[in-house]
Amino acid sequence: QVQLVESGGGLVQTGGSLRLSCAASGRTFNDYAMGWFRQGPGKERELVARISRSGAGTAYADSVKGRFTISRDNAKSTVYLQMNTLKPEDTAVYYCAAERRLILSSTPDYWGQGTQVTVSS
Repeated sequence: QVQLVESGGGLVQTGGSLRLSCAASGRTFNDYAMGWFRQGPGKERELVARISRSGAGTAYADSVKGRFTISRDNAKSTVYLQMNTLKPEDTAVYYCAAERRLILSSTPDYWGQGTQVTVSS
């Protein structure tokens, strides 16, 4: 089992920034690909960003490319999502996810509880 705890959500104005953190425990962190999903009001859950086990490989949804950056610190068992130039459409509950494979799939095995991000216009 892997336990994931997100933090860093909150209310921010359009154009602002937030950094989400996800602390993992329970297994060897660098055995797991990591990622962030989000689900906005009335929307389906979508994969926002993912990062490989080593951190060398990253991928982003088109809607966040150039604005969001995913990173990980394997020594701290933590993955981050730096979100810049936030827009109201980024408002969502953001979920951290983990999977014991090289690259995160669309249906990872482990999920955090979610953290709310609200961007005011």
